[in-house]
Amino acid sequence: MESAVKNNRYVAFFRGINVGGNKIVPMADLQHLFGTLGCENVKTLLNSGNVVFESAKARESDLTARIERAFQKKFGFESTIMVMDLLELRAMVAKDPFRGITSGPSTRFFVTFLRDTITSSLKLPYRSPKGDFRILKGSGRALFSVTLETYHTLDAMAFLEEHFGAGITTRNWNTIKKIAGL
Repeated sequence: MESAVKNNRYVAFFRGINVGGNKIVPMADLQHLFGTLGCENVKTLLNSGNVVFESAKARESDLTARIERAFQKKFGFESTIMVMDLLELRAMVAKDPFRGITSGPSTRFFVTFLRDTITSSLKLPYRSPKGDFRILKGSGRALFSVTLETYHTLDAMAFLEEHFGAGITTRNWNTIKKIAGL
């Protein structure tokens, strides 16, 4: 008797969809797209392009390329997509890179995902001159940052793109914890 191949669980993060009324992608349509690619147990979270799915074990770069091609064909524009094993995301949450950081109503924790392993001449940890934006550390393909509400999120994203390239996408830490729980 042949044993069934078990699917791996992955998460895909889409960059720049459904932001400010631009590049609108209904999550039901995105979920359907993944189904047409042979993915199973597809779930989306929030409206910002977070997709958890099962697929036959594959290199993340191969999955990413396949999803990006299908996405562009279906929706008519490109979106940079980062795919990672859901177990890797759960391990990240378990390590809690923000442990020990005082949080309050004006504090925001973010994770920025890169397509490739971090390569930058920016020395980490980094602290902005006013102390209202910090990159705590980088690990693999992720950066962990903290902003105060006095530091505009768009400024943080521009800074990250300047130092780590445009092939990035950022999520709030609370969103990451929700995705890890799926």
